[in-house]
Amino acid sequence: MRHVVIVNPTAGRGQADRAVPEIETLLKDARLDYTLLRTERPMHAADLAQRAAEDGADVVVAVGGDGTANEVINGLMRIPRERRMCAVGALCVGRGNDFAFGAGIPADLAEGVRTLVDGHRRTIDIGQVTGGDYPDGRYFGNGIGIGFDAVVGFVAARQKHLHGFAGYVWATLKTTFLYYRAPLIALEYDDAVTGRRDSRQVAALMVSVMNGRRMGGGFMMAPEGQPDDGLLDLCIAPQVSRMRIFALVPHFMKGTQATQKPISTGRANHVTVTAIDGALPAHADGETICTEGYRLEIRLLPAQLDVICQASAPATAPA
Repeated sequence: MRHVVIVNPTAGRGQADRAVPEIETLLKDARLDYTLLRTERPMHAADLAQRAAEDGADVVVAVGGDGTANEVINGLMRIPRERRMCAVGALCVGRGNDFAFGAGIPADLAEGVRTLVDGHRRTIDIGQVTGGDYPDGRYFGNGIGIGFDAVVGFVAARQKHLHGFAGYVWATLKTTFLYYRAPLIALEYDDAVTGRRDSRQVAALMVSVMNGRRMGGGFMMAPEGQPDDGLLDLCIAPQVSRMRIFALVPHFMKGTQATQKPISTGRANHVTVTAIDGALPAHADGETICTEGYRLEIRLLPAQLDVICQASAPATAPA
């Protein structure tokens, strides 16, 4: 098995680059056949992943966080489906590592390398978002955040003192005071649970569209979601008061937000969000899709990529 290990040196505020000696020791001790490459610019990981797959690599390993994994996914998705034999793996040194969490990849580096050695494969769905700064579309493995959630990510990325989940919690508190007026949006999707088409206008503080389960390193946006169940999980929060936002935060951390009356959820494979009054800040796997978008179309592509994960990761969603 030939592994191409792609390191984003800036991931985790430089933690990825500092972790390279430990990672190489672990890879050599495990006697894995690998080539290690460092990225030099945005979307370089996508180019490197595509080239590695075309050159016959068995696994491309993203060393970084969600952004690095997202770029690797985008690179592998450039390969036609019938020739897409290369799997994606991850070694977690980023801020959130939410894609890895949802896919069943351990956060610990030593366990991550053992997972690569075991080589257990799980075929997962991949999402695609079209609009904003990506009129031709961008793929995602974990999820899309529109509104409050996106601004939290933007704020967390700018702060320098807190890392990981603590940084996202701080950004959530700050964003509560910065991003208060929700845009009026038109939301359209065919609900896979009710079988009915949901078409509504709502002043939406936040719309999350998940392929995975978690965002921001600890907010369980889709606690029952699985990346191989053929569906996107929606979580919609309408405009509420600042105090209500503070009261909802613990529910999002525990994954119990669906029990709260302002929150609605749904499951679909095609979602359209259009701004009627205001604009849409949005991210995909933590990567900026737009700061002031006006229409986003999100669809799920079933069974697209193999991921190297722990064998205990569920193959399908729970009944």
